[in-house]
Amino acid sequence: MTNKQINMRELALEILLKVLEQGEYSSVVLQQVLTTYQYLEKQDRAFLTRLCEGTIERKIELDYIINQFSKVKVKKMKPVIRNILRLGVYELKYMENIPARATCNEAVKLAQKKGFYNLKGFVNGVLRNIERRKAEVLYPDEKKQPITYLSVCYSMPEWIVQMWEQQYGIEITKRMLQAAFLDRAVTIRCNTEKNTVSQLGESLKKEGIKVEAGVYVKEALRISEYNYLKKIKAFQEGKFIIQDESSMLVALAAGIQKDDFIVDVCAAPGGKSMHAAELLRGTGVVSSRDISDTKVERIRENARRLGLKNVHPIVQDALKLDEEMVAKADVVIADLPCSGLGVIGKKNDIKYKTSPEGIKELVKLQRSILKTISSYVKPGGTLIYSTCTVNQMENEENVKWIVDNLGLELQSLDEFLPEKLRGETTKQGFLQLIPGIQETDGFFLSKFKKPVR
Repeated sequence: MTNKQINMRELALEILLKVLEQGEYSSVVLQQVLTTYQYLEKQDRAFLTRLCEGTIERKIELDYIINQFSKVKVKKMKPVIRNILRLGVYELKYMENIPARATCNEAVKLAQKKGFYNLKGFVNGVLRNIERRKAEVLYPDEKKQPITYLSVCYSMPEWIVQMWEQQYGIEITKRMLQAAFLDRAVTIRCNTEKNTVSQLGESLKKEGIKVEAGVYVKEALRISEYNYLKKIKAFQEGKFIIQDESSMLVALAAGIQKDDFIVDVCAAPGGKSMHAAELLRGTGVVSSRDISDTKVERIRENARRLGLKNVHPIVQDALKLDEEMVAKADVVIADLPCSGLGVIGKKNDIKYKTSPEGIKELVKLQRSILKTISSYVKPGGTLIYSTCTVNQMENEENVKWIVDNLGLELQSLDEFLPEKLRGETTKQGFLQLIPGIQETDGFFLSKFKKPVR
């Protein structure tokens, strides 16, 4: 075991403590560490990323296993010790190329280094016991306890499994849970103001990056086998932006026309704003808004990098009426704060941060924002409401609420979607994308028109 690998485990422990004990976001913490240590070898970065992301996304299963072999239950353990054990069990179960002896030894050394010399025997005993008897782990009975079984095997809180099962049925629920663990390429959208899709693809391949075509949107590419995104020349030159294909459907569905005035609320980091601006082909304006200077700076940064001068970022709380905007917008894009259950595959700690009570509060927030910003749509104009979640309360039920309360009419999406995504609901004006069914994040999209009275 090299010093680098020991350091990787110590870094992993620090990340887990911030995410699982202090409630910080894994994507943010991991990215900060990878940026700080960007000089590390690609292999070390990959080891650290897999160990952290894997341990976080499998936490429920890992705790279930530890509890079967430890007299002290996970909840009663000191935070450093339980997270050292989680890392160790993840290695033993899911990183078989690492010798079990090395895993146990490094966990013991880490416990000592963190000042828990008197618990090194406990750590060693639990891990070695699990290694010897991991084939004996008793999982819940799938037939007798299907919800608990799925919760443990896919490390998803029971209440989410139950909610999905009630809304979508057991088979679709299982496919969503399975999809969350699939390795996925990063999806990017070509900046057609600076290059074509084929030109971008060729330039990426020259840097040794694996490039595949998108599935639903012609401007989309899927990339993998690169080291550090911000070092990619085409990224630095603003030739693409990271954006899932599901998110790309928003600007396409809006039916943007030359010279349109577009308001994008809750816009950071600005992927949909940038797409809308590109579709305007140098005309019109995208008023791209979010609640804080920090968030709006991310929009400015993307607009600068992509060279889009028709994006106008401003700080504006979506809950507060901007009277100057009333009845001015041809298109309002409202991709609103949500539970994020559609992006669990990318942000695997989201499932631990949300709650049934939290979702009820989010629905209230979504409706308050919609009530305010729907007034910005001019007669004959369009509102796009979207979320990155799979949950009928935040999606289909909000669509009904919009129609019943805001005087807007649903509009068919079929003209703007690829044929493979069209169906009964898209004719009505909304689409739920489900991981494991479609090859995208979980995402919801709906389109409304303000009648001309």
